Amino acid sequence: MTEAPGTHDPNILPPNIPIPQDDGAARHLVGMTLPDLALPSTDGAPVNLSKLNGRTVVYIYPRTGVPGVDLPPGWNEIPGARGCTPQSCSFRDHFGELTRLGVAHLFGLSTQDTAYQQEAATRLHLPFAILSDNKLALTQALKLPTFTTSGMTLLKRMALVIDDGVIVKAFYPVFPPDKNAEEVIAWLQASK
Repeated sequence: MTEAPGTHDPNILPPNIPIPQDDGAARHLVGMTLPDLALPSTDGAPVNLSKLNGRTVVYIYPRTGVPGVDLPPGWNEIPGARGCTPQSCSFRDHFGELTRLGVAHLFGLSTQDTAYQQEAATRLHLPFAILSDNKLALTQALKLPTFTTSGMTLLKRMALVIDDGVIVKAFYPVFPPDKNAEEVIAWLQASK
């Protein structure tokens, strides 16, 4: 599906977008301790995931689009690229349920800078902060799966459950993106 120039709607998941395949790039993550580094966040306070107590969920996405701003060339053909806004909205809509299931901290994460992320956080009324790994410090420390397009290094879509700074579950690949929060909730309910 191609959109006419200037008509991009990031809320819409087009039909027949390619499904990402499990390339094994996240198999090493479970059991890893988060590195001691602070990431900028849309709420203004740096967040060090390794220092957070309790259960943290971080959903990871390539990049949010802006309504009316064209996507990078070929975006819809990249498996797993499309759907960042629906993924964020899904976590927003399930925020209360995640909290009731013991999630003490919820964050989105991308390699976009905080100023860019702030537009999406405000527009989507997210009740949690988005973290920026625009310097790729966390990405490199954890060897998170990435892809490059249009001169950008972007994270492949996934979600991590972290207990006291240690990754206990990695959801990868994530598809469809708008069902990621429900997938995390099902896992949380099953592991009670």
